[in-house]
Amino acid sequence: MRKIKVAQIGISRYSHGFDVFSTMRKQSELYEIVGYALPEGEREKFPENMHIFEGYREMTVEQILADPEIEAVTVETEEIYLTKYARMVARAGKHMHMEKPGGQVLAEFEALIDELRASGAVFHVGYMYRYNPTIAAAIDKVKRGELGDILCVEAQMNCCHPDVARAWMSTFRGGMMFFLGCHMIDLILQIQGVPQKVHPFIKCTAKNGVVSEDFGMAVLEYENGVSFAKTTDTEMAGFARRQLVISGSKGTLEIRPLEVTLPQPYTMYACSKFCDKDSPTLAFEQSEAFDRYEAMMASFAAMVRGEKRNPWSLDYELALYRTVLQACGISGGEKEKQ
Repeated sequence: MRKIKVAQIGISRYSHGFDVFSTMRKQSELYEIVGYALPEGEREKFPENMHIFEGYREMTVEQILADPEIEAVTVETEEIYLTKYARMVARAGKHMHMEKPGGQVLAEFEALIDELRASGAVFHVGYMYRYNPTIAAAIDKVKRGELGDILCVEAQMNCCHPDVARAWMSTFRGGMMFFLGCHMIDLILQIQGVPQKVHPFIKCTAKNGVVSEDFGMAVLEYENGVSFAKTTDTEMAGFARRQLVISGSKGTLEIRPLEVTLPQPYTMYACSKFCDKDSPTLAFEQSEAFDRYEAMMASFAAMVRGEKRNPWSLDYELALYRTVLQACGISGGEKEKQ
């Protein structure tokens, strides 16, 4: 199997750059890591993460982009810089895995999509739940029509992080909705498509005096109902209550929690005849423990080698990005905070 020569641009404290680089190190049969670049002062800002790069060549961004042997780049800077460096990679014609969701300037992301169309390179975005087998199986049930017409999707991704992490979210508009709620918007769009309208509810709980937008909810209107995404960083045991509920005319499927460290069942409620008049039929299906990153990066490698088609098109990524901004209350994009 041909190894892909890859380099990484950037790392951050609260996103997935450390895990992505670590996974590529483990997947040595897939990747040959050529080097890394730290363009936005990450060495000084995140010294606790620097050990992951030991033994690898530190390069400049320009060296990475100019190296003809490097065919793929992982862009893992802080959120506000993602589109900036992704555009550089796109213009260099290299395949790219980018941390989600991108910066907060719509026009810049639209330009990125145009540049990717011109290059024809793979654009793979780090929405980790796309590779969760339990969630993928649920979406397959939807596509096969097992739940009938979809009437509502409820998606929640909650946490309870230290105050310093909540304060960091003031770096960008939308706080938790932009940071983690984007995952839930992705799931809703995969199931129901682009909504007719988005109603954002972005709040600051001010817990312990922290003034970031640490609570987010978005209601998405569809022709036959509404769905919602909710995310907060102040919910005790919030990780265990992360959940996806898909309600259809033939049944309701619930996954809770979204991720497990040990195998455990999730529930499918099949209520095809009488709904509330009869007791529902309960079907429990096993949810296996799953590593977030291994399947994601293995799939990226397969796409780069041309062995697999990316099921998330550029049109989809642009529609998702626009919806995420709307869910954050940024309808036309906003100048990034520096």
